[in-house]
Amino acid sequence: MELLLQNLGHGFGVALTIDNLLFALLGCLIGTAIGVLPGIGPVATISLLLPITFGQPATTAIIMLAGIYYGAQYGGSTTAILLNLPGEVSSVVTTLEGYKMARNGRAGAALTIAALGSFFAGTVATILVAASGPLLTSIALSFGPADYFSLMLLGLIISAVLAQGSVLKSIGMVVFGVALGLVGTDVQTGQQRFTFGVPELSDGIGFVSIAMGMFGIAEIILNLERPEARSVLTQKVGSLFLTKEEFRRATPAVLRGTVVGSLLGILPGGGASLASFGSYMMERKVSRGRAQFGNGAIEGVAGPESANNAASQTSFIPLLTLGIPANAVMALMVGALIIQGIQPGPRMVEAQPDLFWGLIASMWIGNLMLLVINLPMIGMWVKLLQVPYKYLYPSILVFCAIGVYSLNNNVFDVYQTVIFGILGYIFSKLRMEPAPLLIGFVLGPMMEEHLRRAMLLSRGDATVFIERPISATMLGIGAVAILAMALPSLRKGKDKALAE
Repeated sequence: MELLLQNLGHGFGVALTIDNLLFALLGCLIGTAIGVLPGIGPVATISLLLPITFGQPATTAIIMLAGIYYGAQYGGSTTAILLNLPGEVSSVVTTLEGYKMARNGRAGAALTIAALGSFFAGTVATILVAASGPLLTSIALSFGPADYFSLMLLGLIISAVLAQGSVLKSIGMVVFGVALGLVGTDVQTGQQRFTFGVPELSDGIGFVSIAMGMFGIAEIILNLERPEARSVLTQKVGSLFLTKEEFRRATPAVLRGTVVGSLLGILPGGGASLASFGSYMMERKVSRGRAQFGNGAIEGVAGPESANNAASQTSFIPLLTLGIPANAVMALMVGALIIQGIQPGPRMVEAQPDLFWGLIASMWIGNLMLLVINLPMIGMWVKLLQVPYKYLYPSILVFCAIGVYSLNNNVFDVYQTVIFGILGYIFSKLRMEPAPLLIGFVLGPMMEEHLRRAMLLSRGDATVFIERPISATMLGIGAVAILAMALPSLRKGKDKALAE
């Protein structure tokens, strides 16, 4: 405990420097803004801002990107409650009860419990990250190459299983992402792979080009297709204070949402969206006010909003301790670290203590900032929603092109971004989620490296993956996940065959 407090003290010393405080505030403001504006989201925004981080110290850059991520969870609740328009996927369930509360004149109470619940959940999640980080890191140091390979394979399997839409399509996206990650010069042999004679591909496909194209450019094209329909709430926001009855009902929901979000955030492919949906379904079954669901139950706001914020922060645990991204945003964080020349993994605590503990401390500071800036700025966020999207996207495209070009001063990177933007648009039309592709792209080269090491150490004996207990456990969990995914389809096919 004493060592933990010392490390947290060191982290706060790093996070409370002027530069890091300013960038934490900037990240929180940008995150709230893109959470408020429907159709942009943290993945697209972080993708677009990756080039900016290149000129910043690693700690400062990651603190800002983290602020954007969990700030978006706050911002999404504002439009969900006031306009019945979720700014974030994780805020979809908030519209079900939050907008009903707003129509009943309790918009202020809904916004307050969303902010307080998110702050409490974020604080608990930050403590969980701080406490579990060194413990998991020490465990991870005992992992061998075979264990790491199996762990990354498990991460890819779970990210495919938990992705939205068809599981087969998700697996296809993971495989495609792994294949893209292998493009370039082989480190071991020096031979070029899958470059097709294009010299610019000898160093591999740019991470920023894929992320910015798949999530930034593709999202812009999709948004231009959709008609803008935004109806502003005519009723007054009302008092921001909760009644005693609302506070009594909301408190258990916040606690349950914090637990659900903290657990689901750690899972690969889980994240804030899964946590908020899971919390809402739990509240409908166990809360005392479940009879009011559908008519503005405060538990339907308190639980999901706490869950999505807790999940957004505990998703940093596998990234910081194992180097495994739990979702698309964490994959972008890996990319940002690699751009800075830092390899995420269990040695980060020793090699980058300022980054590790400074990021953890900044999460609590960022949550406090969000609590202070969100409620007083509700009016400004509503005004921001009135800016037509047709005025926003040209500037986004220009900054996107400048950012990609500035990384290597190479116009080929801009062409790559455009190509992946078109691919991302096609994938969206085919209902193929791009997040598994990005996770596969990040983990693919790491998996190959650990596979080679494991085979070299075992002198080509593939049974090493089963003989090592950790590796065998990971592979067993992956097999169970695949089986659980396949059983409903097999049962449906069997029933159809019997019916015929």
